[in-house]
Amino acid sequence: MRTSTGKTAYNILAAIAFAHFFNDLLQAVVPAIYPMLQQRYQLSMTQIGLITFCFQLSASIFQPIVGAYTDKHPRPFSQVVGMTFTGMGIALLAHAPDYTWILVSVTMIGIGSSIFHPESSRVAFTASGGRRSFAQAIFQIGGNTGSALAPLFVAWLILPSDQQYIVWFLSAVVLAQLILIYVGRWYRKILMVSKRSPRKNYQLPDLSTRQINWSIVLLLVLIFSKYFYTAGITSYFHFYTMSKFGLSEVQAQVYLFYFLFASALGTLLGGFFGDRFGRKYVIWFSILGAAPFTLMLPYVGLQATGILIVIIGLIISSAFPAILVYAQELMPKKIGTVSGLFYGFAFGMGGLGSAVLGYIADLSSIEFVYIICSYLPLIGLVAVFLPNLRKK
Repeated sequence: MRTSTGKTAYNILAAIAFAHFFNDLLQAVVPAIYPMLQQRYQLSMTQIGLITFCFQLSASIFQPIVGAYTDKHPRPFSQVVGMTFTGMGIALLAHAPDYTWILVSVTMIGIGSSIFHPESSRVAFTASGGRRSFAQAIFQIGGNTGSALAPLFVAWLILPSDQQYIVWFLSAVVLAQLILIYVGRWYRKILMVSKRSPRKNYQLPDLSTRQINWSIVLLLVLIFSKYFYTAGITSYFHFYTMSKFGLSEVQAQVYLFYFLFASALGTLLGGFFGDRFGRKYVIWFSILGAAPFTLMLPYVGLQATGILIVIIGLIISSAFPAILVYAQELMPKKIGTVSGLFYGFAFGMGGLGSAVLGYIADLSSIEFVYIICSYLPLIGLVAVFLPNLRKK
């Protein structure tokens, strides 16, 4: 199968980015309503962490499997099926009678995400026309923007009303499915052309199998650093600002929006600079460059917290497009498998991080969680061992 259409298909990149916007908007509704769920069901921080764990585990465990399957058997409309699972989870979450059903509903949303990401990432790769970091950044910025706006939608639609109003987000499911049908038709045509005139359009890295495997491990370590820290922000930052600075739920959602919006912008910048200056340098700067600011965050006031959280989001989010494309170029024959592995591992680390940090918060305090998390970006030092990619 050809891995590129020869020129950048901007209409398809825009469409898959909008679909990603709706997918991640629906995902981000889950952590955005944590304060509401905590009050309504009298949940501990450990139970909050387990909600994220179930959601992220279901979103992670199936992604490598889906990616490996679609490498051999591409499914142009699989994302539509994934969005159906997400819609079922949203409908169930709106009417969940108890904690158990909350866990079931977020698991359904996670399954939908695990089906959506691998094949959608392959579509972005196929439509890139060689501008791979840029294409992944466009794809990612759609998702990050959806995640950023979710707290504002929740503050506007859900918090003043009731949990059952979550059902209004089903309109996003329908819009996403219409977009994905359009993308699926385009992708089906690409597959038909590839079958009629197959030609190898990828370049293998000039590295040994051992070097490739070691590089994949290093990239996964960097994903652990990034997403373990990010889980501490997305799951507990509203609790942190409410506890430390006495903010209301709505005010806390706005501060979370600052981080998520900066993350969306950072993703776009990371994709641009990855193509221009090299993925390794963007990875190095993104993970390790956030460390001075994360180390300061637990010790500053409210205004400085707002400034630092924007800087952290801007820097730390720029890594993922570069990391994913770097991994895809290490294993160009297995785009779906690599995409599924890295998205799955990212979600898995986010879920594990949320569960562990929630347990630590119950044992100590939410402020102590951010002191621990502040050291995680220092793990980015391992990026120095990544090889420079040469093609053969």
